[in-house]
Amino acid sequence: MSVGTGSTSTAVDVRILTRAELALHGVALDAPVRRPDGAGPSDDGHFLIGHGLVDGANAALPTNPASPYRVRDGKVWLGEEDTGLTLTAVHRPRFYDLTTADGVPYEHIARLHGADVLATTVVQTCIRYAESDRCRFCTIEESLRAGATVAAKTPAQLAEVAEAAVRLDGVRQMVMTTGTTTGPDRGARTLVRSVRAVLEAVPGLPVQVQCEPPGDLSWIRALHDAGATAIGIHVESLDDEVRRRWMPGKSTVALAEYEAAWDEAVRVFGANRVSTYLLIGLGEDPDELVAGAGRLIDRGVYPFVVPFRPMRGTLAAQDGIPAPSAELLRYVTEGVAAKLVAAGMSGADQKAGCAACGACSVLKTAGG
Repeated sequence: MSVGTGSTSTAVDVRILTRAELALHGVALDAPVRRPDGAGPSDDGHFLIGHGLVDGANAALPTNPASPYRVRDGKVWLGEEDTGLTLTAVHRPRFYDLTTADGVPYEHIARLHGADVLATTVVQTCIRYAESDRCRFCTIEESLRAGATVAAKTPAQLAEVAEAAVRLDGVRQMVMTTGTTTGPDRGARTLVRSVRAVLEAVPGLPVQVQCEPPGDLSWIRALHDAGATAIGIHVESLDDEVRRRWMPGKSTVALAEYEAAWDEAVRVFGANRVSTYLLIGLGEDPDELVAGAGRLIDRGVYPFVVPFRPMRGTLAAQDGIPAPSAELLRYVTEGVAAKLVAAGMSGADQKAGCAACGACSVLKTAGG
C-alpha cells in the first residue's frame, strides 16, 4: 500500500509526526552523550524530550547541523514555529571518568543510554559479520575496530561498571546484548554469567538480556534464573523475503524458531517481559508490519518498532539506502501503539530494556 498524508489536524497527530521527524532528521544541538557504531539501530545523541505526558522521556536523536529543527531556551523550534516540545541534552556521566581495576575505561565496557540506562554489548563480535552474512543495518564490530570498546567484557568488569553507574549517576536499569557466538546457546551462556555478576554487585537492578533464539531453549530459563528481568529476542522483520535481503545470515534462523523462543520466553518471564525489534523502512508492507506486530502482542511479546536509519559504516549506508519517511514512521507507530493500548501493554512495564527506555522509538509519544 502507499501511505497517505493521513490526518494531522489533532494535537496528538502533530506531536507524533514531529517526534517522527526528529527521529529521522535529528536536531541541531550538540550531545555530550553519544553512541557511535555498535549493535543498535542508531548513531545518535541522547536527550530528554518533553511534551505533556512524556516530559523527561529518553530520546536518541541524530545530532545534525543541517536539521531544520533548532533548540532555543530548551524549546524545539521549526523555523519560527514553537513545536511545543522541550529538549535537553543528557549530561556526561561521572562513571565515564573511571577505569576498571585492570585498566579499561568504563566507557569501553558500558555506555549510558538516555538519562538512566546502562547498556553493553557483552561480546562485540558476531559470527554473522562477514559481508556475505552481515545484517545490512548493523555495525557491531565497527566500534571495536575504532578502539572504542573491547571484544569481550568480563562479568567482573560489568559488575564494577554497573555498581559505579548506579552509585554515581543514578542508573535505574541495564541492557545486555551480545553478538551471536558459535555455540548452540548463541551467546546466552555469557549473558547468564554477566547477569549473575552484576546482580551480586547491584542487587535488584532491572536487567534486560538480548540474544538470538538459543538452539536449546532451556537457556531462556537459565537467563531468568540468573536474575534477568526481561528478554529481547530481536527478529527485525516478519517478512521472510525482507529477512533474506537484509539479514542473510540471521535469516537462516527460521521464523518458527523465533516463535518457539518467544513463546518459551513469555512462559518463563511472563507476558510483556519479552520484546522484539521491528524495523520500519526495510521494504515490508506497512499494513502487514502492523498486523504482524498485533500477532506478537497476542503472544505477549512487545513489538518495539523503530525506524531504520542508514548508520555510518553499514552496508545499507554504503549502498545509499535511505531512511523511511516521517509519514511512514508515524503511520506504523500509531497503528502499533493503538494495538498496544488496546492490549494494556506498556513499554515501561518491561522494567528494563529497549521498550522500557523507549529512546530509539516514537512509541512512547504515541501511547505505547
